[in-house]
Amino acid sequence: MSVVIQIRDVPDDVRDALAQAAKTKGMSLTSYVRHELEHLAGRERRVADNREVIRETRRRVGGSVDRETILSVLHEGRNER
Repeated sequence: MSVVIQIRDVPDDVRDALAQAAKTKGMSLTSYVRHELEHLAGRERRVADNREVIRETRRRVGGSVDRETILSVLHEGRNER
């Protein structure tokens, strides 16, 4: 189910930038903003999921594992550099 969200007091320059970005992509301002909000919501879900993976990894190894070590091992496992 969808709901209406109204945002007040958006500065003119922000509105203009969003309208221009929408126009560039051939979208209405409403469609563009909805798309960006969906992307933002998805990003927040991924951040929460990643946070949980890090917590679980730290719990399993019984110590502190920093983000860079986790990313390094992931990239190594995927043969990325």
